Amino acid sequence: MSPRRKEKRVVAVAGAAALVAVGLNLAFSAVAAHRRRKRQELPGFTAQVNLSATEINRLADRIIAKSKETYDAVAAVPLDKVSFANAIAPLAELDAQQFPLVQACLLPRMVSPSADVCRASAEAEKRLDSHFLLCRQREDVYRVVKAFTERGERIGPEATRFVQCLVREFERNGAKLTQTKRKEMEKLRSHINDLNLKYIQNVSDFTKFLVLSEEELAGMPLEFLKDLEETDGKRKVLLTSYHVTPILEHCKVGSTRKLVAVAYGQKGGKQNVAILEKLVQIRHRLARLLGYPSYSDFAIEPRMPMTSRKVLEFLEEMSEQLSDIANRELGLLKDLKMKEEGDAQFGMEDLLYYMKRAEQHKVDLDIGEIKRYFPVQLVISGMLKMFQDLFALRFEEIKDVEVWHDTVRLFSVWDASSSDHMGYFFLDIFSREGKYGHTCVVALQNGCMCSNGTHKVPVAVLLSQCPKEFGGNSALLRFPEVVRIFHEFSHVVHHISNRATFSRFSGLRLEGDFAEIPSLLLENWCYESVSLKMMSGFHQDITKSVTSEACQSLKIRRDMFAGLKLKQEILLCLVDQIIHTSEDVDIDDLIKDLHPKVMLGIPLLEGTSPASCFPRIAVGYDAVCYSYIWSEVFAADLFATKFKDDLLNQHAGLRFRNKVLAPGGSKDPLEIITDYLGREPSLQPFIHSRTRNTL
Repeated sequence: MSPRRKEKRVVAVAGAAALVAVGLNLAFSAVAAHRRRKRQELPGFTAQVNLSATEINRLADRIIAKSKETYDAVAAVPLDKVSFANAIAPLAELDAQQFPLVQACLLPRMVSPSADVCRASAEAEKRLDSHFLLCRQREDVYRVVKAFTERGERIGPEATRFVQCLVREFERNGAKLTQTKRKEMEKLRSHINDLNLKYIQNVSDFTKFLVLSEEELAGMPLEFLKDLEETDGKRKVLLTSYHVTPILEHCKVGSTRKLVAVAYGQKGGKQNVAILEKLVQIRHRLARLLGYPSYSDFAIEPRMPMTSRKVLEFLEEMSEQLSDIANRELGLLKDLKMKEEGDAQFGMEDLLYYMKRAEQHKVDLDIGEIKRYFPVQLVISGMLKMFQDLFALRFEEIKDVEVWHDTVRLFSVWDASSSDHMGYFFLDIFSREGKYGHTCVVALQNGCMCSNGTHKVPVAVLLSQCPKEFGGNSALLRFPEVVRIFHEFSHVVHHISNRATFSRFSGLRLEGDFAEIPSLLLENWCYESVSLKMMSGFHQDITKSVTSEACQSLKIRRDMFAGLKLKQEILLCLVDQIIHTSEDVDIDDLIKDLHPKVMLGIPLLEGTSPASCFPRIAVGYDAVCYSYIWSEVFAADLFATKFKDDLLNQHAGLRFRNKVLAPGGSKDPLEIITDYLGREPSLQPFIHSRTRNTL
């Protein structure tokens, strides 16, 4: 996964674009066949996955009614008689029982071939989101839970953590505010949502384009030029990433690269800068209303660093440690520009072009040829075998079970040593019209212990849009698609491996920094020869796997110019953190000041305004843009320390499964990783792994 964060949403989704909604008009063509399949009992999993529109509406009604009944019952407990049994256990049991029912309502909007079912699912999501937000704001229930914390009843460490999470969730949603302040909070949040939409709309509605001659586009591949609309003998270049990125990578004309980069860097305009500054002001007001000194402190409190100060220290240390290698990288690019253009003046518009030129000189790799070694079915079967071998698991496919489409496969998961049943996962990986358009994982059920002593097992769905076989020819995956599927299936294994008692601590309901660490760790297997060979084979002769030299080239390609690339990312993370920590910051002035300091003297491209076209700061990752780099650092340390020298060591994999994956969110993630490593995590393995192949 995906990177992705909107914690108030009900659907537990992992994946780079998990916030994108789907709602297209679909056909009924595939319904009849899978409806005829008999429903097979699946031990530990009772939720239905193939509901009609009417069933979704009725189920949503029942969920809301049962939730209200439980919250009302907890609210009615006298404050002097609160106990774990009457105040906390009912809320934990409600979560355990209702989560799979909620997911049964919401999954169809992503996968159903029926337009009516998709609409019913989307409507159910809105109703359930609204209802659960009201639940988290109930002052009467909060008072009872808070009263329990003051009684001093002895409970276990996981139950204690559950109560702490409850209290924090209530307080972060304004449950302890007065009625007047709660109304103010709701107005602020409504205003934030409106501004978020305006910011994104301004970027989406940007329709300007450039008209360039073929001379101005010298160096561009013929296929690219053919795809451009012709107007008056010139080519129409849209200011979208699909046109801009190839031009910045391949166009030999420096003035064209600069023209395109400047135009693209103005997408949101001054209007979006003003919107972002207003957004930041309102976020600070919201944070202060809830008792936090800044919005950064509010956003980071439930995450691994816990404070904005810790994040700023992390980013500044990363930037400093990358400076030497980034300077050497920049020197190489300047030399290339001097040789090609006779000009040592190096700007941001030159970065991608000369990185690509350097890559072509150093890396002997034909990306089109590499694709031929990754037939879809071979990648999937190799991936499944690798995860079974590494983590001592056994996957068994279940046939003749009710699913939502004929191409969906269901597997049960078992512990290979003890034969304990661990859970299930669905594979819905082939493309079809109307289906959710990105690779991601959806949790259908959380592993947990119910009050009656029964155990619910974890259940997950892996969604993707892999091509299908056509005309007897194997469907092939591009290498980035291989990595993406591998990353997301790592989330599946994380979810299935969860052994927490409470549903709240499932593998996919973790706080964002920790949730991505195992998947980023396991991405390394996609760049190592011994493991990549298990997932590859030439499409016309699968006995011929990808070569060791190609594997090495893929790793070099990933790591080339890592110092400069990370510096760019750190710059944006610093801007995000500073504006959400301090008030009344002029964002354009801040970027102009920081840019040459972080980017080794390269100034901000004249006429551009990154704040106008950087949606992550505006929506979804506000004050937490640092998260991906943070997770990468932890993942690199885990890989270098525990796996690098023996990738398929089952003892190491089983220990990781039991020590890191199994607790889910039931323990502090920093404590989990520190205990597993036997020390505090370090930046050095990440710096070394990403920069050793860079030049």
